[in-house]
Formats: sequence, structure tokens, C-alpha cells
Amino acid sequence: MSVVYDCAQEPDRADGLAAAASAVRAGRLVVMPTDTVYGIGSDAFSGTAVRALLAAKHRGPDMPVGVLVGSWSTIDGLVLSVPRHARQLIEAFWPGDVSIVLPHAPSLSWDLGQVGGTVMLRMPLHPVALELLREVGPMAVSSANVSGQPPAATVDEAKSQLGESVAVYLDGGPSGEPVPSTIVDLSGDEPVVLREGAVPVAAISEALGSEVRTS
Repeated sequence: MSVVYDCAQEPDRADGLAAAASAVRAGRLVVMPTDTVYGIGSDAFSGTAVRALLAAKHRGPDMPVGVLVGSWSTIDGLVLSVPRHARQLIEAFWPGDVSIVLPHAPSLSWDLGQVGGTVMLRMPLHPVALELLREVGPMAVSSANVSGQPPAATVDEAKSQLGESVAVYLDGGPSGEPVPSTIVDLSGDEPVVLREGAVPVAAISEALGSEVRTS
């Protein structure tokens, strides 16, 4: 049975984070607030858990899942290398609303969907999300909604769509405008903005010191 924890109240917040961490380690799904919209997450290194996440969203591996991290340094062990452009974006926007696509480390045993040897990484600017990520490590996270439905801006919206497929819901209050992150692909020779979201392309170009093209 799913349990909802009000993270605006202690000790409910501490209990909720402990329950969420236990659920993630057991290969189950959790919903948590982020700085964009609510996210549904699992252990990034459990293929079974990631497949359960995709099933909860009624979506296939052709739409792979991104990974959230709790610190800048975490990505060093997840990717093949951290190029200069990645460092510039991390310093300018993390924690925040920019997702970075990089070639992942070949030694990692994860199955995030059809990623073509890359991984999309972001460090969210939300205290509840960061606390959970720092406790359990990298998590595969997607927007907390059924594919094709509006992203959840509240825990109630997430629960109405995902129901009992999620073990723990962490209620961090309304997320505000449900604007997704901006995605920058750094897996090729030049940076490419795949999706303009909360951070405009002009700000990405300014951080990198040159004009960035869009896909």
C-alpha cells in the first residue's frame, strides 16, 4: 500500500525520507518533489526497478530515463569523461534546471532504456530531492505522470495517475509552474540544446561563451 509523507512537517519528513530510501534500496518506486515537476524515481542501477518505472508511466524503453544526482562530484563516476563544456554548465546551473547528456562510463551496469551509450544527468534544486539522493545515490527519475498526461505539480496529481505502483510519496507542496529542465547534449563535437525548458538557450550560450545551436 502506498504511503504519503508530508515533508513540510517533522518528524513526517524524516520518516518519509527514511521510508523512501528503504523503498529505493528494495527496488521499489518513489515520488518526490523536484525544482521542476514531481518525479517518479528508482535505483538507477536496478534494471528491474527502471522497467517498473517505465511500466508505471505506460511508456517503453524508446523513451529513456534520466538520472538525478545529489552532488557535482557524483557524475565523475558515471560518465566517460567530464569535458570543459560540462564543467561550465555544472558551475553555472547546478543544482538547477539544466540536464546534461554525456557518454556514460562503459563499466556501469544499468538499463535506462535506449540511450545509445549516453546518460542524461541533472542535480535538482530541491532540499527533499537532494537529501534523498545523497542518502541512496543516483536515481533514475522521470516526471511523475502517465505518458501523455500532464506532469504532476502536486503529490495528489502524481498519486491520482500513478496510484499503488509507487511505494512512497514525498509531499513537498506545489512545484509551481510545471516547466521541464533544459536539455543540453554534450555527447558530440559541439553542444546542442535538445529541449529549451526553464533555462533559455541564450543563458546556455552565455555560460559556454559561444552560440549554441538547437536540434
